[in-house]
Amino acid sequence: MTAFHTTRRGFLMASVAFGAVSATGLRVSSATPARGGTATLLIASEPPVLTTIAHTAYNSVYVSSKVTEGLLTYDFDLNPQPLLATAWDISPDGLRYTFTLRPNVKWHDGKPFTSADVAFSIHTLKEVHPRGRNTFLSLTDVETPDELTAVLVLSKPAPYLITALASAESPIVPKHIYEGTKVTENPTNLAPVGTGPFRFKEWVRGSHIVYERNEDYWDAPRPYLDSLIVRFIPDSAARSIAIETGEIDLAPSTPVPYSDLDRFKALPHIGFEERGYQYNNGVSRIEFNLERDFFKDVRVRRAFAHVIDRNVIFNTVNYGYGAPIPGPINPKLTKWYVGDLKTYLIDLKAAEALLDEAGYERGSDGIRFRLNLDYVPSGEAYPRGADYIRQALAKVGIEVTVRTQDFATYTKRIYTDRDFDFAYEGMSNLFDPTVGVQRLYWSKNFKPGVPFSNGAAYKNDKVDALFEASAIELDDAKRVAQWKEIQEILVEDLPAIDIVAAPEITIYNKRIADHTVTAEGIGGSLAHAYLVAS
Repeated sequence: MTAFHTTRRGFLMASVAFGAVSATGLRVSSATPARGGTATLLIASEPPVLTTIAHTAYNSVYVSSKVTEGLLTYDFDLNPQPLLATAWDISPDGLRYTFTLRPNVKWHDGKPFTSADVAFSIHTLKEVHPRGRNTFLSLTDVETPDELTAVLVLSKPAPYLITALASAESPIVPKHIYEGTKVTENPTNLAPVGTGPFRFKEWVRGSHIVYERNEDYWDAPRPYLDSLIVRFIPDSAARSIAIETGEIDLAPSTPVPYSDLDRFKALPHIGFEERGYQYNNGVSRIEFNLERDFFKDVRVRRAFAHVIDRNVIFNTVNYGYGAPIPGPINPKLTKWYVGDLKTYLIDLKAAEALLDEAGYERGSDGIRFRLNLDYVPSGEAYPRGADYIRQALAKVGIEVTVRTQDFATYTKRIYTDRDFDFAYEGMSNLFDPTVGVQRLYWSKNFKPGVPFSNGAAYKNDKVDALFEASAIELDDAKRVAQWKEIQEILVEDLPAIDIVAAPEITIYNKRIADHTVTAEGIGGSLAHAYLVAS
């Protein structure tokens, strides 16, 4: 049994063994893990950086935490568990978070890990991390009374903060390497040095990354693997072949076409794991650019809602995987999800009437106006979904051109150049809506150049006030009520149409075990993973 302090009142909790319990307090299988071997992890596209101290690009989260760790990890119910911190206490007013740090931890270059690294990293996250600016908004100081104690001092409560300290979300980096440099341009982002179970060895651009076992890892005898190879396979057909033929051990985030999933389920050496995404909770959504004249009129946005059938996307594009959603929150975030929100019946006559009323009548060619639709280049569902949206809107006289581009071009077009009409995209709710959902609708988070923010340029004073009240509210029931009201307003205003909760499945070869032991799933460290003897 591993005891540790947690929650706002600092009361004692314990993790009870089910099988085995590691030094992190996580439940793992009771089998004796085998030592040695190489596992191969597949990701669809190459990440731009290998650590997430200043970047949240999608696939970087699958590599960062292999080397760089956070203060905490989380079980499948998002309860905090020890990692670089072994104990923590939150003051009754929610303004002081005191962390006791793990002793005898070393950076991969041999330097000792101390509270100075925590203070530097937290301040850096607040300054340069896309979500860290909001997560640590109320942070005023990080006190370091000794080398193994760090105290986060806030000006206002941040009830979501204790869940925001995972390795990929809030990595702790070595102060002695980053201090005095421009963090976003430090070469260590491309050749990371951390405290984690694997050491970075090489990055062959366009092909793969190699990690080697950290022989001095603090959680001995982990890791069990001698090495980990991360392969980039952008072509979906090639991904399917590599998984099926046994070249790949781990393939997260449903990396094959949904149409292939039933076939994969029938393969005796392949397993499916749906856990390990509780920290992410992705949704697919249509986002309108409210700086465009035609989308400034809510009647136009409501007309789109009367035309675009989320059930068609769910059944024919997603092959019944995931779930249709009426609002911005994934049903897996059960406490926050509201299932009975207002919806717009599919009604072409109602849509035509709203468009006429808004002043966009059909021309002599039957066209009301022409728009561009940009979809996020991530997986097969988005281009197929965009094509359905194009066909659906044509029925009410809206001619849509679907544009295809690479990820960097897409991100720049939406968030920097603002050169888009509407987009079909994926977003993560993350572990708390104040972190994962507020960023998409808060007017103060409309910041051209900052990706995955308020791309709609939406502004509603009441919604802003509810966001800001919820962000500091210590009464959980009041926060839930505030978020229910937020969702009710959003489905009236429709800055976006939420479509489906993204189906998140890890496809794995059954020769690998204990790969998914936290809410972070394959985005965790893989310290517990091992190859089963054949």
